[in-house]
Amino acid sequence: MFVDSHCHLSFPELHARLPEVLSEMAAAGVERALCICTTLEEFERVHGLALAHERLWCTVGVHPDTEDGAEPDVEALLDRAERPRVVGLGETGLDYYRLGQRTVADMAWQRERFAVHIRAARACGLPLVVHTRSASADTLAILRDEGQGAVGGVFHCFTETREVARAALDLGFYVSFSGILTFRNAEDLRAVAAMVPMDRLLIETDSPYLAPVPHRGRINRPALVVHVARQLAAIKGIAVEEVARQTTANFDSLFTRVTSDGRVD
Repeated sequence: MFVDSHCHLSFPELHARLPEVLSEMAAAGVERALCICTTLEEFERVHGLALAHERLWCTVGVHPDTEDGAEPDVEALLDRAERPRVVGLGETGLDYYRLGQRTVADMAWQRERFAVHIRAARACGLPLVVHTRSASADTLAILRDEGQGAVGGVFHCFTETREVARAALDLGFYVSFSGILTFRNAEDLRAVAAMVPMDRLLIETDSPYLAPVPHRGRINRPALVVHVARQLAAIKGIAVEEVARQTTANFDSLFTRVTSDGRVD
């Protein structure tokens, strides 16, 4: 059985067809999915999904690219993190990809937001779901400065270098791969996946985005995480069943509020 460790079922592309999405998950052997929060305003919908469906869990956080809406503080994150079926903080991190006319110095608000999430994670003991794009050096530096060795989590939808992956692993983080791993031009990323130990890997869809081959260009959904697992199996030279077993065990080890029978510890 597979676990999709990162999806956005609250987004309209998937929320409007949720019964179909959940049925397709079950048929594909995708046992569970983690619904990721990107704004405080979105949290109630994300949390509602986790409360209503035994296959779903959720996080609380504000995406680094979000410039409108409520700015999180530690108290706001902790209040939501205490609720049932909330198992992580994020997604959070840094994204310098769309700077436009701005400079990296102008993104101090992103760096402070990331630090707030790390402080909340330290306070409540939940793992971080980290987004980093064109900002890996600052992402790692802030984790080192703020984490003090007490914060773990996952670098989701990993697209960085071997060196960044090694640094994330050294900080105690897991590394998660999405459908990008199946893309024809992703040879460098497949080399990174080959390097990451099996006991530190997760798989995800980041749906509704980044549908894997052979579904590229369509709306992604959790059932398609199986294609990521198959690609990872080919890279590692092992059976897809072993990828399913190990990545599910890794998910349970990281998100320790999740138990195999679907209850909160």
